[in-house]
Amino acid sequence: MDLHTVTEVISPAAPGQWRPGDAWMGGGTALFGEPHPHLTRLLDLAAAGWPALTVRDDHVEVAATCTIAELAEGLGRYPIVLQCCHAFLASFKIWNVATVGGNLCAALPAGPMISLSVALGGTCVLIGPDGSERRVPAAEFVTGEGTTVLRDGEFLRAIRLPLDALSAHTAYRRGSLFRHGRSAVLVIGRVEPDGAVSLTVTAATKKPHVVKDLDQLSDWVDDVHGSPAWRRHLTHLYAAQIRAELAA
Repeated sequence: MDLHTVTEVISPAAPGQWRPGDAWMGGGTALFGEPHPHLTRLLDLAAAGWPALTVRDDHVEVAATCTIAELAEGLGRYPIVLQCCHAFLASFKIWNVATVGGNLCAALPAGPMISLSVALGGTCVLIGPDGSERRVPAAEFVTGEGTTVLRDGEFLRAIRLPLDALSAHTAYRRGSLFRHGRSAVLVIGRVEPDGAVSLTVTAATKKPHVVKDLDQLSDWVDDVHGSPAWRRHLTHLYAAQIRAELAA
């Protein structure tokens, strides 16, 4: 979709350049997916040249500009990473353009990079317009459909995924009304160090949840991709299957 109100693209962009009417841009697939008549400039982060993946002592830092293809290639040895990458059901063209950070910032319930980051206990690194850094748990980054904790002028710099979580036993279930349709329910189970199983619920709810008791969930999504009652039923079914699989 053309953003006909945009008159300038700043590339590469850096902290301090943001002003009202600007939008930070990674791959642009989400940004160009719907109208944004309030935008006048795009600040290109992809041109910053950040390394897609950086391995640290206890975590992997995934740059916000890391594409889905780069994530699958670099961390594809971990089953849960590939499963979430394939949840896009997108062509290779999208895989080579869409970014991990863009998927989180779009804050769509069905965003699989949200599912992955939350299920693995990731941390989001945010950079303010003055260059200051703050860190937010991935589970708290998305606050609702299309909304995040990002403040004016802030951008998502990276997502840090703990190595022990990447290596943990996981189980994955995804449901849709159609074989190649948008995710309506996505549940990930992960075995914690103490043996307990954490359940991450996305797509079915307006924001991600890490829970042990599914009955506490109430913000079920209601749209053409599935009714709240159906999403709730499928979530409980998948949770039972995941618990049984991980127990075995």
